Amino acid sequence: MTTSRNYLAIDLGAESGRMILGQLDENLLQLKETHRFPNVPVRLPDGLHWDVLRLWKEIKAGISATVQRNHHLASLGLDTWGVDFALLDKNGGLLGNPYHYRDSRTDGMLEEAYCVMPRNEIFANTGIQFMQLNSLYQLLAMVREKSPLLDIAETFLTIPDLFNYWLSGEITNEFTNATTTQCLDPSSRDWAYPLLDALNIPTQMFGTINHPGTILGALIPEVASETGAVDVQVVIPSCHDTGSAVVAVPAQDQDFAWLSSGTWSIIGAEVNEPVVNEKALDYNFTNEGGVFDTWRLSKNIMGLWLVQECHRAWQAEGKVFSYDDLTRMAEDSLASLAVIDPDDAVFFHPGSMPDKIRSYCRDTGQRTPNSAGEVIRVALESLALKYRWVLERLEELGGKKLSPLHIIGGGTKNRLLNQFTADAINRTVVAGPVEATAIGNILMQAIALGDLGSLTEARKVVRDSFQVEEFHPKNPSAWDASYTKLLSFLEKE
Repeated sequence: MTTSRNYLAIDLGAESGRMILGQLDENLLQLKETHRFPNVPVRLPDGLHWDVLRLWKEIKAGISATVQRNHHLASLGLDTWGVDFALLDKNGGLLGNPYHYRDSRTDGMLEEAYCVMPRNEIFANTGIQFMQLNSLYQLLAMVREKSPLLDIAETFLTIPDLFNYWLSGEITNEFTNATTTQCLDPSSRDWAYPLLDALNIPTQMFGTINHPGTILGALIPEVASETGAVDVQVVIPSCHDTGSAVVAVPAQDQDFAWLSSGTWSIIGAEVNEPVVNEKALDYNFTNEGGVFDTWRLSKNIMGLWLVQECHRAWQAEGKVFSYDDLTRMAEDSLASLAVIDPDDAVFFHPGSMPDKIRSYCRDTGQRTPNSAGEVIRVALESLALKYRWVLERLEELGGKKLSPLHIIGGGTKNRLLNQFTADAINRTVVAGPVEATAIGNILMQAIALGDLGSLTEARKVVRDSFQVEEFHPKNPSAWDASYTKLLSFLEKE
C-alpha cells in the first residue's frame, strides 16, 4: 500500500489492557501506545468476577484518547483472553458480572463431565485440551448449581464478543475465541450440540460464528459521539489474543514452533487441519482456530503467572521488588536447585505462590528454595523444562522437527527465560516482537480493509518493521538431569 492508514488495537490481557495505534505506511508498521489500564478481578460473595463495566469505560476512554491526539482511525479491533463469557437476556442486557476463569466453582467439573460423557468422546467432539477453566465446565457448574441465569439467557458471548456488541451493535461469535470454549466441533466448525445437549447446557443461546477479518460495521452512534471516533469500522481480528499473536510471528515457512509468553505460556505449531487422535488426547493438546483456515495445535502452560503471583505475594509482605529485580536475583542464584511441574493443580488458584513452590519442593524430596531469587529461578527453569516436554510431543504429533522456536509477546522481555529456553530445548530461540498480539490484531484489520493481501504479506511486514533477538544454546547437557526429574513427576500425575 502507498497511503498511510491508522488502526487501533484494543488488547485486553488478564493483567492489564492497552490501546496500541498502528500506522501502516509503505508496508512498514509503527506502533504507539495511547492508553493503558490495569485489569483487576473483583471478588464478590458468590465468587471471582471480571469488572467488565470498568473495562468498557476504559475502552471508550482509550478510543477517545487516541482520537484526541489527532489520529484519524480507519478501524479498530479487539482481542482478549479466551474461555470466559457473558450471558445476555432477550433485550440484549447483560446478565450478571462474568466470572473469572480462576474462580473455584469449576473445581470437580471435569469429573462431573466424564460421568456424562467419556473423556475421549468429549475430545473427539471438540479437539480441545482439558482444563477446568474452559467455558464448557463453567457452564456445567451453572447447570449443577441450577443457575437461574441459564433459564433466561438468550445469548452466549465470549468476552471479546460482548465488547464487539457494545461497540458495533452486532451480535456475533468470533471463531478463534469460540474454539477456546470447548463447546465447538472442529469438524463442522459449528457448536458441538450433541455434547452441549448431553450436559444439559441450553443450546439456543449459541449463535452464528464469524471468522477473523470480518467487518462488523461502524461504531454505534452513541460510542462514536462519546469518543469522537467518526467513520471508524469495527473489525474482528483474531479475537483470541494468542490467535492474533501468532499472526505476527516473523516466520518465512511453516516448520517453526511458536511460544506465546505472558501470564500463560502457550506453545504450538500452525497446522492446516485439527489433530484429533489418541496421542493428542493422551498428551492433552488442544486445537484452536487460527486465521485463514489454519489451526493452532498447542498446549497451555502455567507461564509467568508463577512469577506474577510471587511478585504480588511479596508486595503484600512489604517486599518491593520490580520484575527486573527478580530476574537479576534469579540469575545470581544457584542453578538446578529444584524442579516443579508448573501445571500442577496447586499452582492454579491465587494464593501465596512462594509458599506453594517451596511446599512442592519439600513434598517431592528436593532442596527448598529460600530466597526470592531462588524461588524465581526454580520457576523459570521449570518453565523452560516444561517447554521442552511440550515441544518434543508437538513434533511427535506433527511428524516433523520444528525450528526455530519463535517466542512472542510480553514474556520476550525476560531474556533470562529466553536463554533458559534455548538451553533446555537445545535449539535456537528467536524472541520478538514484544507487541505481537497488537501487531497481529492490526495486521488483520489491514487485511480486512484490503490494505494487505495475505498472511504471508502480513508476516513480511513484521520482519521488515521489527527487530528480533536470537538466543543460542550454551550448555544444553546441563539441563538433562533436571529434565529427567521433571519427567518422573509427570509420570506420577
